[in-house]
Amino acid sequence: MTINIEYEAEKKLDFDYEELVRRVILACMDYEGCPYDAEINVLFTDDENIRQINHDYRAIDTATDVLSFPAVDYDKPGDFSRLEENVAAYFNPESGELILGDIVISVERALNQAEEYGHTIEREIAFLTAHSMFHLFGYDHMIEEEAKIMEQKQEDVLDKLQIRR
Repeated sequence: MTINIEYEAEKKLDFDYEELVRRVILACMDYEGCPYDAEINVLFTDDENIRQINHDYRAIDTATDVLSFPAVDYDKPGDFSRLEENVAAYFNPESGELILGDIVISVERALNQAEEYGHTIEREIAFLTAHSMFHLFGYDHMIEEEAKIMEQKQEDVLDKLQIRR
């Protein structure tokens, strides 16, 4: 399993965010039953940089809390059954790992949301990571029925890790 974590935000987090992110990612992988070792990139940044990324890749010129860039096209969310049919597109040729995609988290937004929602920054980072992981598995929340499924999966993972509000 390769989890690359970069930190370029000016504001510093006062806990072991790398260990937390790794725990959440592994719990999501286990929960979803991903049969492969995977490669995931996580970038911690600030509001201005995430705004620029959001603008460049989604044509939305505002900051957001988290962005997810899935590298896999699923027939249906969380269905890993056909990925080996296109090894060249989905697997790193050097490591053999499934390339799941990239997660970008705004530290500024996470700190503000933790305060706004009345929970810890650890819980907010864990939530944003889990949320993004389910996007990397092909889930979305654009319609209410899909949102409920995704939200339940996120909460199940956080409950399993005993990360609560």
